[in-house]
Amino acid sequence: MSYVKDKIREAKILALKLHRTANAGHVGASLSCLELLGLVRFSWMMPQDRLILSKGHAAAGLYATLAIAGDINKDELMAEYYQEGTRFPAHPAPRTFESIPFATGSLGHGLSLAVGFCLSGRIAKKENKIFCITSDGELNEGSTWEAVLFAAHHGFSNLTWIIDRNGLQGFGRTEEVLCLEPLAGKLRAFNFHVEECDGHNVDALDETWRRGSKLAHDEGKPLVIIARTIKGYLWPEMADKVACHYLPMSEKQYQDLITLIVSSDK
Repeated sequence: MSYVKDKIREAKILALKLHRTANAGHVGASLSCLELLGLVRFSWMMPQDRLILSKGHAAAGLYATLAIAGDINKDELMAEYYQEGTRFPAHPAPRTFESIPFATGSLGHGLSLAVGFCLSGRIAKKENKIFCITSDGELNEGSTWEAVLFAAHHGFSNLTWIIDRNGLQGFGRTEEVLCLEPLAGKLRAFNFHVEECDGHNVDALDETWRRGSKLAHDEGKPLVIIARTIKGYLWPEMADKVACHYLPMSEKQYQDLITLIVSSDK
């Protein structure tokens, strides 16, 4: 896992550079899911597999991960992120890069798109894996639960759904805005194979996915991993605060965060 951890660290540093250069917000959303994105792209995916980041406001994290992987041009990304007429807007744009199949960030439809991939793959007799990362706030949306029903009904055991369970959304804590718990129990009742894990522990996440995907395949069920994360992870003044959803970083905050990321052993 040392290779994967190094790549994730590179993606974190690049994502923070993007946010700082553009003086753009949604920093906390990227910091809560970069381990998730990195593991999918650098370890779990094969060339025929697909990744959908449903929480499109973490676009900087997605772009950075894809740039470190060589899927998109890093120099072009640094020059154009968040600029007028860019191919790298604040939310991923459709039909621009093969590795970004859909526009996302109008929250609640990413899992539906992933399930659509599963269905089309089954019809075409493709044996590829579909990965979807959603926020927990997206579970407020009815379309998410329609996709859950559909995936379980059809037994899409090639689906891995990862919930970035940081407990915060744009207007407050998820349990205060619209209570989700007991989340694991609800998802088991919908006939998913459910795993839970520390979403910032790369080794634990990898072990959880490998065990869970095998069990889900044997059971004929889709897999969901509830990844317990921290919004604004490692950001001293903003971690686990609603403000990190919106506010950009100061230069000092940026430099402090880079130092923490470089020294982190996860």
